[in-house]
Amino acid sequence: MGETLEKRTGLKITDIGVAAYLLAAVVFFIVPIPSWLLDICLAINIAVAMTVMINSLFVKEPLDMSFYPTLLLLTTIFRISLNVGSTRLILTTGKPGNVVETFGSFVGGGDLIMGAIVFIILLIIQFIVINKGTERVSEVTARFTLDAMPGKQMAIEADVSSGAIDDKEAKRQRDKLQEESSFFGAMDGATKYVKGDAAAGLIITVINLAGGTIMGITRQGMDFGSALNQFGVLTIGDGISSSIPSLLISLSTGVLVTKGAKQADFSGQLIKQLFGYPKVLNVVGLVLILLGIVTPLNIVLFCSFGIALLVVAHNLSKTIGKESIKEEVEQEETEAEEIRKPENVVSLLSVDPIELEFGYGIIPLADVNQGGDLLDRVVMIRRQIALELGTVVPIIRLRDNIQLNPNQYVIKIKGIQIAEGEILFDHYMAMNPGYVQEEITGIPTFEPSFHLPAQWITEGQRERAESLGYTVVDPPSIIATHLTEVIRSHIAELLTRQDVQNLVDNLKQTNPVLVEELTPAELNLGEIQKVLANLLAEGVSIRDLLSIFEILADHAAATRDTDVLTEYVRQGLKRAISSKYFEPNEANQVITVDPKIEQEIMSSVKQTEQGAYITLDPERIRLIMESLKAEVAKMEELGRTPIVVCSPIVRMYFKKLSEDYLEDLIVVSYNEVDSDVELQSVGMVAA
Repeated sequence: MGETLEKRTGLKITDIGVAAYLLAAVVFFIVPIPSWLLDICLAINIAVAMTVMINSLFVKEPLDMSFYPTLLLLTTIFRISLNVGSTRLILTTGKPGNVVETFGSFVGGGDLIMGAIVFIILLIIQFIVINKGTERVSEVTARFTLDAMPGKQMAIEADVSSGAIDDKEAKRQRDKLQEESSFFGAMDGATKYVKGDAAAGLIITVINLAGGTIMGITRQGMDFGSALNQFGVLTIGDGISSSIPSLLISLSTGVLVTKGAKQADFSGQLIKQLFGYPKVLNVVGLVLILLGIVTPLNIVLFCSFGIALLVVAHNLSKTIGKESIKEEVEQEETEAEEIRKPENVVSLLSVDPIELEFGYGIIPLADVNQGGDLLDRVVMIRRQIALELGTVVPIIRLRDNIQLNPNQYVIKIKGIQIAEGEILFDHYMAMNPGYVQEEITGIPTFEPSFHLPAQWITEGQRERAESLGYTVVDPPSIIATHLTEVIRSHIAELLTRQDVQNLVDNLKQTNPVLVEELTPAELNLGEIQKVLANLLAEGVSIRDLLSIFEILADHAAATRDTDVLTEYVRQGLKRAISSKYFEPNEANQVITVDPKIEQEIMSSVKQTEQGAYITLDPERIRLIMESLKAEVAKMEELGRTPIVVCSPIVRMYFKKLSEDYLEDLIVVSYNEVDSDVELQSVGMVAA
């Protein structure tokens, strides 16, 4: 039936139940209700309050009751509506039903004064003890939760950067952090409902007492004493029947906000923390026995409790001893089992793509608690490379290594040390950009990324060095820049097939036809990887993957040579390449290659199934490279970045020849130069 109802109306039974609960409260404000219905609703009110209280005791963390603030509002408005209904019945008929009458006669003992005292005690407990403390705890918890959010978010980003958690877990933690903030912020305001509910109950009770007495005297001809007693008992019964559920809800709120955000079994942890220390139980037991013997207190009662606590402490000591031995044995067995596991050896074979190891002196730069921002800079490096080159940098592992010098750091690619550096903590590195004449005193050194001469200076010299024109950088920036350059120069070998598959899947979401045409029909994943790696190796961004795939799809039918396909892609990306290396509408000084040498190189190219290679005489290669080095040196003396421009058919072979001599040399073809770029040859490679 529930499924049929849901199909017809689109509403679940739970939706209808919640709506009916809220609408009933609104209706009870307007429509008089019979006493039997009031009894049912008061019973429901007590049951709901008990359910909420027991739930608050046993939930592991407050977020398990994330809708508690809304629930608090609903129960409050429902309870007040019942107060209005019972008030109407008390004043009109004098018969508000079994529940109200029972609370007035049984709990209050049928006596107006006794009932009033019990009711006042309940209000004092709720107002002064529970509500006041709950309101304060909620306010402080909300403030501290909001204040701690930035630090917790930075800690999550740091864990992602160090590889401690993956992106999925980071998203879960961020969502939970946001939920905690919203929950405790809402709880801060929701406690006002509880406080207002108690105040409303007191006011309604006073109105009932005064109004009932007047109604009894004027309408029913009763004397003052009889009217006060009869309507007073009913009023107290109504007040107690409402205040007890309200007290339970207040207690639930207090339990929930004082739990904090820690996951814990409330009952188990409470008993363990209260009765989990044998020494405490022994002391308390002895004190109780002493009180029973020395003082006029009941000796049997106090000595019995004291002996019971001593017995519990004795048994607990035995249990703790056995558990500690058991834990030690289990730990030893677990360690032995881990050693015997074959997976334990396999896990040692994994190699991190990128590692940054540093000595203990650099730890403060990576420790967020000590104000270090190196982890944040690592996150920015990954974002910077993604925007610049269009590929995702693998997780960068940060580790301290006691074998290194205190201020030394090492950068590893796939477990192999690629670069290293050393910094001076609490110092700054000052570099002369080339035009500063006045020198400053410092400790001579070299900038690790580009091996430029520099000096370590103190904090006091920093302002003067900057005013003179020196470039001044702090230690975290030095490490971050060095790491960025190492990653940029090795990004091609860090690109895996899985990375390429992720890029392909991302492109397939918007361009499925193109992807299906190209792979795997024309090119497999490995061939696409080689093309992309070739582009990255020379600093060409693959962010415009759509254009790259369009070009590959156009030429893959003619050739599957990845080097040739790379040249086609470079020519298709000439606008991006030109904007990176050349300035439009001005003469760009470049080095050209003698056409005779180009012809000589092409004549020596041999094609095989494994690819093309050059058979040029080694002595001839040496002469060509010496000429190239001379032209490059001239350009560097002019303060220009050396760029070699040659024919499209020769470019990739000339680049391969020059890699062993000038690794970072920029080599472009004429087809990779945009039409609005003007070239000026200031040298020619000839031999």
